[in-house]
Amino acid sequence: METLTDHPSTERLDSYDKYPSYYGSDLELVYTPEQSVFTLWAPSADRVRLNLYASGEGGDPEEQVEMEKAGYGTWRIHIDRDLKGSFYTFQIEKNGKWLNETPGIWAKAVGINGNRAAVIDWNETNPEGWESDRSPELKMYSDIILYELHHRDFSIAPDSGIENKGKFLALTETGTKTPEGEATGLDHLKELGVTHIHILPSFDFATVDETRLDENRYNWGYDPKNYNVPDGSYSTDPANPVVRIREFKEMVKSLHQNGFRIVLDVVYNHTASTDHS
Repeated sequence: METLTDHPSTERLDSYDKYPSYYGSDLELVYTPEQSVFTLWAPSADRVRLNLYASGEGGDPEEQVEMEKAGYGTWRIHIDRDLKGSFYTFQIEKNGKWLNETPGIWAKAVGINGNRAAVIDWNETNPEGWESDRSPELKMYSDIILYELHHRDFSIAPDSGIENKGKFLALTETGTKTPEGEATGLDHLKELGVTHIHILPSFDFATVDETRLDENRYNWGYDPKNYNVPDGSYSTDPANPVVRIREFKEMVKSLHQNGFRIVLDVVYNHTASTDHS
């Protein structure tokens, strides 16, 4: 098989086996206050541009920047100023047509409804003590008692006694009870002897509109939109890309501190939209 390392012509890319492979760890975005480096793997693109926005939705790009070809099918651009608080999308041109904008499949922070990726300072997503957080020790696999949990279902009941109903933060609350005095939330799971919590998809899915959460649409989350971003509907502020990540980390830290190990359900073999994926 012919090995391709750069940007071959479309005619030579007649099989996915011929696409150049990129093994770097810098895809999407590497941010510092001095510089943001954007990298996209798109070996079949004719041109690629980066669209920079002031907000997570609405409005036109403040700037459109042509990206440059780099090795192994990637495109790259350096922006030498502090972009924290900005939002962005990638866009490729193929066969004379600009395709739909995308935050990129490696996006880890997005704006509301996940249509644009966000430039954030990751240090701002860490709750106090995050650096020392550790999962509880597992001595024997036969000790596992696993409880499958859906974020909304777990805490949404009006009599749950939980303040942050339907949110990541519901799993940070202890001492919660029903009006009859029965334990709810984490305390109830401890009563059951649970050791592991299997959380149904927590990552950004498509069918719940994060701008209209009062409509109470329901989904299990098996229609992923951004595979590596916590879902905004489970956060207290879906429009703030830092909040959803920090609250997710607060949930993880709380579960560990309360003696639970965590299993995250991921849906890499699904897509929410074939036509617009």
